[in-house]
Amino acid sequence: MRESMTPLPCEFYDRDPRQVSRELLGKVLVRREGRKLLMARVVEVEAYLGKDDPAAHSSAGKTARNAVLFGPPGFAYVYFIYGNHYCLNVSCLPDGVAGGILFRALEPLSGMETMARSRGVELNELRDLRLLTSGPGRLAEAFGITRDRDNGKDLTSAKSDLYLVGDGFPAPQVLTTKRIGITKAANKSLRYVIADNRFVSGPRHLNRLG
Repeated sequence: MRESMTPLPCEFYDRDPRQVSRELLGKVLVRREGRKLLMARVVEVEAYLGKDDPAAHSSAGKTARNAVLFGPPGFAYVYFIYGNHYCLNVSCLPDGVAGGILFRALEPLSGMETMARSRGVELNELRDLRLLTSGPGRLAEAFGITRDRDNGKDLTSAKSDLYLVGDGFPAPQVLTTKRIGITKAANKSLRYVIADNRFVSGPRHLNRLG
């Protein structure tokens, strides 16, 4: 993959989060760390549908915390959870309409040594690279993602140090399950994963073909 690859445009995210979720699978998250690049392929996401989705942060209306979700599509929404880790999301739908996608797992491609340092582990102690970026908290830590640093960041801008690109990866087989780790609207099949990818987080049993 080349460093000069262009970030996915705003128009990519200006759609129903369910459609965007499917097409995000296989794309690559990129973080510029000085002259180095951290890169990992998106293998698992969850869609959140705005005001009509009780599990969405935006369901209760616009607040200072969730304002990014009500803004233009393609911006990073980062929140802190359980008092110990951050979660990365991207806004979808037109400006003024809330919708978003949570990144749940990535497959590391490059910069693994930096990711391991960010996670406070020795790479040679990681028998399974899943420990780097499998899970929303892990991937955020590996990429140095925090609310102060990244919330509200334009992921569609070539000037950004955090963005997503396509690298010609073939369209993957997409499987769906119910979302995990939530209690509200937990019966909705809005978790999307790349079939048979070992970096998928949480329960490995997938209910149906998407």
